[in-house]
Amino acid sequence: MKCDLCGGKVEKKLISYTLFYEGHWIVVENVPAKVCRQCGEKLFAPDTVDRLQNIIWSKQKPTKKIGMPVFNLGLAK
Repeated sequence: MKCDLCGGKVEKKLISYTLFYEGHWIVVENVPAKVCRQCGEKLFAPDTVDRLQNIIWSKQKPTKKIGMPVFNLGLAK
């Protein structure tokens, strides 16, 4: 399969999907996607999109929580 954007080769992978939603970062691990080796474009099957939306919109309890450092470029020296 070829990428619709650049024509590069697309391969199936499990990725981490990250989204900023309602003031919080959400990470969903082990998401099946087709990823372009050349430009990095990610394509999701319709049922995968439905599952992602269900997880995010239903505000399910996460499997785990992580902390992450936050930087402000406007304040960086």
